[in-house]
Amino acid sequence: MKLHDLQPNPGAKHRKKRVGRGISAGQGKTAGRGTKGQGARQGGGPSQYFEGGNLPSVRKLPFKRGFTNIRKIHYVEVNLARLENLFEKNAEVSPESLALVGVMKDTKKPVVVLGQGTLTKPLTVKVHRVSETAKAAIEKVGGTVELMPWAK
Repeated sequence: MKLHDLQPNPGAKHRKKRVGRGISAGQGKTAGRGTKGQGARQGGGPSQYFEGGNLPSVRKLPFKRGFTNIRKIHYVEVNLARLENLFEKNAEVSPESLALVGVMKDTKKPVVVLGQGTLTKPLTVKVHRVSETAKAAIEKVGGTVELMPWAK
């Protein structure tokens, strides 16, 4: 195949309709614009926003400001005070164990441990994210923190 062999597929290209070129061309006289009125004039026709004088539907809708970030990760938040109440000494805290005690329903969601409250017993924490204060508090009482990988 050479460059001079290249051509578009049959039916892919259409001839431009030549309007206003006489009666025999099929689009003569008014050139498909009808007779008189706003649509027949040059640059005529209302904007897409115009709805015949009615209140446009764009103005009927309430204001919607901002946007929704589709890449935002929604973590299940668990505080140290909650871990203190729910788990025994040396227990393993994971999404599965949190689901068993009723903190969350879906174990596929990522979990973050936050530092609100106090912790007095050592725990093995296997979650997706831990705040700095929570990590310090867990390690202070002899617990361990293990971060799990997570992909959306």
